[in-house]
Formats: sequence, structure tokens, C-alpha cells
Amino acid sequence: MTLHELDARGKRVFLRVDFNVPLEDGRITDDVRIREAVPTIKLLREKGARLVVASHLGRPKGKTPEFSLKPVAAHLGKLLASPVKLAPDCVGPEVEKLVEALKPGEVLLLENLRYHAGEEKNDPAFVAQLKRLSDLFVNDAFGASHRAHASVAGLPIALGGGAAGLLVQKEIDCFREVLESPKRPFVAVLGGAKVADKIPVVTNLVSKVNALVIGGGMAFTFLKARGVAVGVSKVEEALVGTAKEILAKARQQGVEVMLPSDHVAAREFKEDAEPYAVTTPEIGDELMGLDIGGETRRRYASRVETAGTVVWNGPMGVFEWPAFSEGTREVAQAMARCKGVTVVGGGDSAAAIAKFGLANRVSHVSTGGGASLELLEGKVLPGLKALEGRG
Repeated sequence: MTLHELDARGKRVFLRVDFNVPLEDGRITDDVRIREAVPTIKLLREKGARLVVASHLGRPKGKTPEFSLKPVAAHLGKLLASPVKLAPDCVGPEVEKLVEALKPGEVLLLENLRYHAGEEKNDPAFVAQLKRLSDLFVNDAFGASHRAHASVAGLPIALGGGAAGLLVQKEIDCFREVLESPKRPFVAVLGGAKVADKIPVVTNLVSKVNALVIGGGMAFTFLKARGVAVGVSKVEEALVGTAKEILAKARQQGVEVMLPSDHVAAREFKEDAEPYAVTTPEIGDELMGLDIGGETRRRYASRVETAGTVVWNGPMGVFEWPAFSEGTREVAQAMARCKGVTVVGGGDSAAAIAKFGLANRVSHVSTGGGASLELLEGKVLPGLKALEGRG
């Protein structure tokens, strides 16, 4: 069922959102996830829903005040130009009374779901408590949809299914288009520190893409698999064999695999470490690669900006440090120049493209790093499966 088909008038709609936003001294430093949920909230209010909005925040150990959703309730109220009351908890008799008192179009934000261990354990007793607050279920928490938690998977199954919110539907449609009917050439840009995190993605995409562009720390395991010396750069030795198998499969299928041909390196992993330009694929014994070099940037940028579809997940270097940020910056700029479909897969990539002021120059920036990774791996997300009323 789509959100537009949902008959919500007068019903208690349990809306699971992802308001897991960064806070500093009780102040929200990035409200993207809250703003992204506003269209769904507005539509449900127009439909006359009695809205019960729920989210987690951080990883609290018990009911710790610093993980309260109080700042979120205040900020959401400003975005909606309407007061949003914060419940004192997310379950219990007092919360049930507040929910029953809701009038059509009113919004109640529940307190942090993770104040209760039953949320992450998907405990049936906790699910039953949430069900007492709910007639209908809507999932607009894409960033949490890879978690089989009570409010994400347990509750919709208990209610016999649910509907995707506008944000979740946008994410589903985007990744379905990319994975099932991409405009070609289809290029996947993969980076980040760990190969282990990306092996399932590479394994799934190698049979779908025309080119794999690999940077970041994961590139060194692949370079070693090709017999290239990488100095003291981070290599996941246990995965060198797997990297060799992926490179062999890519050759068999005619998929181009692009690896760094030069580097920006340093003697130690420090922000103020002196950068060295290494103009060959090989890195000397005492150096570690912390960014792709100038020639590699040009090659990668050219491949990206001429693609029909690009998916980017993972930075090309330690982009948080100015001396080692240019590779990630140039890939982000190439994404912005590309006339094709450009998708940024959440997490560090989303942070990077926002840092460089280019987030509004790409087709889609995912709100879920882990969830987008699992979709790119070809997995079915528990939170989406549960909307069909099944686990």
C-alpha cells in the first residue's frame, strides 16, 4: 500500500522516522533527517491522522537526558509551524492517554525508543506495548530499515503490514532504478577504509556495472591483489584472495576496474602529517597512502562525469583532513558535473558531498548509509519486508 492510498482519517498512525541527528550541547547541528520527514508528516496531517511519531537517538544506556528527543520536538514544531508535544516515554499508560487524547492532524513525538532494551531486541512484549498506540503503521525511517528492531520490523508485522513514507518510497524507487534499469555506462565508485564493509557490494555490483572505480583505504587490498607494493598502507590480508577473485570475475565479464595509479601519502596517520606526492602505483616501504593522486583524480573524474548512472559509496581518502581531501572533492565535483543519474549512498559520502557544498547538484543523496549499502548488496531490508506483514 502506498501512503496516498492509506485511509488515515481519525486513525492513530504510528510513524517511524529517523531523527537520529547530531547534537552538540543540546543543539541540532544537522537537521536533514528531520526536514526529509516533513513531507510525510504534512501529508498524514492533511489526511486527518492522529500522528504518533517515533525515533531512536544515539545509543543510550538507560534513560539518559543527553539522548532525549526534546530538542527534536522543538525543531520539528518550528518546521511544521505547529507545536509538537514530546511524550515522557515511548510506551506505558501515560503515553497511551496522550495518544488517545490526540485530535486529527495533531502530532505527538514519543521519547527515544532506545531508552528501552526491547527496541533493539525486537522483544514481543515491547512490540505489544507499541501496538497499543497504533492503528496503522508508516515507515519513513530509511536509515533504520536495515535493522530488525521492534518499531521497524516487529510492529508492522504485528499490525499486518504498513505503508512506506514519502522518503522511504523515494529511496526505494531510486535504488530500484539504479540496480534494475540503469542508464549506461553504469559506474560504481567505492571507497572508505575497510574492504570487509564493501566486499558484498562489490560482489553484487560486478555483474551489473560497466566500471568499478575503487579508492580510499580499500584500494590497497586490491592493489596488493594485483601484486603492487603499497608500503605501510592499510591492507586486509585475509581478503587479498577475495580481491583477486573479484578482479578475475570482472575481467571475465568485461567490467573495467580502476585502481589508483598515484597517491598522496604520509609517514604517519595524522592530520598534520607532511603529504608526499607518489607518482607511481607503488608506495615506498615507509609511506602510507591517504588519498588518491592527481593523475588518478583526473582518470576517475573523467569516468564519473561521462557516466549514464553513478553510484558513489565511500570517500577516496581521509577527506576530513585538508591535505588528504582533494581526491574526494574531485570525485564529488565530477558527480555534480555528470549529466546522468547520480546517487550518493549515505554515510561518509553524504557527509563529504555536503561538506563540499554539492549535495543539491546530484540526483539523490541517501539518508541511510547502512541501509543503502545493504540494498547495493542485493539484500531485502527487514523494515521494508515488514511492510508486507511478513518477517
